[in-house]
Amino acid sequence: MRPAPEETRRNWAGLSGKLLILTIVFVMLSEVMIYVPSIANFRNNWLNERLTTAGVAASVLTETNTLAPRLQEELLRATGAVAISLDEGDRRRLIARSDAPLEIGSTADMSAMSPPRAIRESFEILLGDGGGLMRVIGRSQMGSGARVDMVLPEKLLRDDMLAFSVRILGLSLFISAITATLVYLSLRWLFLRPMQRLTSSMARFAEAPDDASRIIVPSGRKDELGDAETRLEAMQRALKDTLNQQQHLADLGLAVSKINHDLRNLLASAQLFSERLEASPDPTAKRIAPKIIAALDRAIGYTQSVLAYGSTREAPPQRRLVRLRRVVDDVGDVLGLTTHETIRFENLVGDEVEIDADPDQMFRVLMNLSRNAMQALEAKSDPALVCRIAIEAEREGGVVSINVSDTGPGIPERVKASLFRPFQASTKRGGTGLGLAIAAELVRSHGGAIRLVDANGPGTAFEIVVPDRAVDLEQWRARAKRQRAS
Repeated sequence: MRPAPEETRRNWAGLSGKLLILTIVFVMLSEVMIYVPSIANFRNNWLNERLTTAGVAASVLTETNTLAPRLQEELLRATGAVAISLDEGDRRRLIARSDAPLEIGSTADMSAMSPPRAIRESFEILLGDGGGLMRVIGRSQMGSGARVDMVLPEKLLRDDMLAFSVRILGLSLFISAITATLVYLSLRWLFLRPMQRLTSSMARFAEAPDDASRIIVPSGRKDELGDAETRLEAMQRALKDTLNQQQHLADLGLAVSKINHDLRNLLASAQLFSERLEASPDPTAKRIAPKIIAALDRAIGYTQSVLAYGSTREAPPQRRLVRLRRVVDDVGDVLGLTTHETIRFENLVGDEVEIDADPDQMFRVLMNLSRNAMQALEAKSDPALVCRIAIEAEREGGVVSINVSDTGPGIPERVKASLFRPFQASTKRGGTGLGLAIAAELVRSHGGAIRLVDANGPGTAFEIVVPDRAVDLEQWRARAKRQRAS
């Protein structure tokens, strides 16, 4: 199948295309850095070769004092020069010369040629039009100590330099293609293919995050890409677990919404029967009926607690100044702890302790903690075990600290890290793990905090800290002003 235009554009605009282009560019830059001294060296060698040829002719002239016209023409043709002379210091002799006019445009002294000068003059020849003549001076290579002086057309040197440059360019392109291909294939195998595998796994996982078969399997590499595969696997598994929990929460909310209506009707009927008990002349019934009615009222409100938690629509606290001991007594009565056969319930909160909180929400917090403690203690049937739940509190300035402790088996280490997360903190079979999560949310809504106390003794202890509301000075001054005016 032919690739789509978008895929073709992506291949060239992606890492593969960029890598290939950058490799070619860098190799060409390297060749340019090599070319600059190479072209200067080519120019020097080219000129020195002509000087050597002229020096051979000069040695013949030294022995015979003359050159035949045919040899002069052959010498000029071999060197490409228009004039050649020999400078012996005290005298200067002409070896060969053509009839062309001598209008010299530049001079190159090869005995004093430095690399920077050679590079500069080489590019002057390359960038020029090659229409002038150049004078070249150099020592004879025959050991006589004389200097050879010759005049050459710039065009000859320029044409040979351009031909050399074309050969260098072709060789550079050939080397660049081979190097770029090898580097590209190597880096593609080492880096691009693993990265493409990572992106492909991300795309497949995004299509169905709940499918465990789409989670990447690390290749076992020991480099950074192997570490990226391992971390991607951990992230995908964590995301899958989170989505499963969210789905669980959504399913739970749907189930609660379905049964909520019928359960409210049942509780309303039970409330009507409790009101009849309240009208009974039996003193025991009159004493128990208000508590039953209050418990049913709370139960009607609690039928929506799980749904409200899942929808993050927990009502803001309606804070009042509350006698905390009375709230703790209600918790013991509702859970049946005050008359429990095996568990002793101790309300150690003083009558003087008052808390600035929503009474219903604080009741729910303490009931969730006490219910968890009761279930942990009831799971052990050994009569020799001490089963006790104690709640105590104290006020320090504007902060109330509440401690709920029990003598149960404690919380396992594996659960402590996710203690206040929904569906993760349950230690009993069939539990939802929502109790502590709801308690933590309600405490935070009061601006407080809840934590597990690391006690040295047996059992479990939670500390709840609830601060009083901050006073708005403007509202306080306005209220005080109205009170003074009245």
